[in-house]
Amino acid sequence: MDDGDVFMRRALELAESGRHRVMPNPMVGCVLVRDGEIVAEGWHDHIGGLHAEQMAIADAEARGVATQGTTAYVTLEPCNHFGRTPPCTESLLWAGVGRVVIGTMDPNPTVRGDGAEALRQEGVEVGLGMLEAECERQMGPFMHWCRHRRPQVTLKAATDSTGRIDGEQSAPAERFSSAESLALVQELRADSMAILVGVNTVIRDDPSLTVRGTDIGPRSPPIRVVVDPNDRTPTGCRLLTDAEAPTLLIQSSDFGSGDSNHVERVVIPEQEVPVATILDMLGDRGIQSLLVEGGADTWGRFLDAGLVDRARLCVSPIELNGAGGPLFASHSLYDSGLAVTSSEVVSGDEVTWWQKKPTEQV
Repeated sequence: MDDGDVFMRRALELAESGRHRVMPNPMVGCVLVRDGEIVAEGWHDHIGGLHAEQMAIADAEARGVATQGTTAYVTLEPCNHFGRTPPCTESLLWAGVGRVVIGTMDPNPTVRGDGAEALRQEGVEVGLGMLEAECERQMGPFMHWCRHRRPQVTLKAATDSTGRIDGEQSAPAERFSSAESLALVQELRADSMAILVGVNTVIRDDPSLTVRGTDIGPRSPPIRVVVDPNDRTPTGCRLLTDAEAPTLLIQSSDFGSGDSNHVERVVIPEQEVPVATILDMLGDRGIQSLLVEGGADTWGRFLDAGLVDRARLCVSPIELNGAGGPLFASHSLYDSGLAVTSSEVVSGDEVTWWQKKPTEQV
């Protein structure tokens, strides 16, 4: 590993400080280096805050460190347009940075090489592609949306020891995942711009689908999406009465509404709303990451469509009471083109992560 790799890895570590908080912007980290030593650091901390390059320059100023002639290692191509902040290219030029090493280029149409080219035109040496795969992986949802205009889809499933996801439908729903595993679900929600369930899950569980226990900063909470073609969502359920986050009902007809301001109904005039159409609609709204939480029918439809990019399966050692109830088999993940990338035991629960094979990325 050369020194450049060390500096870019530090930039990746810094970028993690903005996880959950910067959406829809990507996580980005930056270090300024002089004579083989890091002299300043920065990251994009929250939506509306300084970009990583700007924070690193501010850090140098606070330390009394000169930025003239330094090398900047940044995980994403610096922006060259005005948004919530001025262009990062202008900040780097103002600071007199002499060389910029970029982890990955920005596929966003508002950037697409303009940042690197603008720096070159001003005499700044630009290096490209250092730890590119690692940088792209960290910014996965952003990269996926820029390239496909659809959200990156994560499926979250949990079963008991026999593969059941619920007990008898006539009995109250039972909890079988550990508290620690459920806490990990909050991390998944915090990593998402939208959370989707089928209407049967709303009827059965009355979920809130909000982020609890994880700081998502000033960004908006995830949109709660319900696939409900026939207007079966109970009027007194939390998703309609709790305005903590927006709720989007996907329906096949215009059933009218007397809903609260946080509820929106979208009509897709097909009884079996195609998964691809749902993703296109969400992508058009700028949703970069979608967590599909349930239930079994909804999981099956997304997997059958081949539009799940990654999945988290939690298998509990507990067996639910009674007999019957819906099942979920891990082979359905494999059949959809996913493969296990990691496995761990969390308080007795076996948690596996699955990822779409590279040749089957959509």
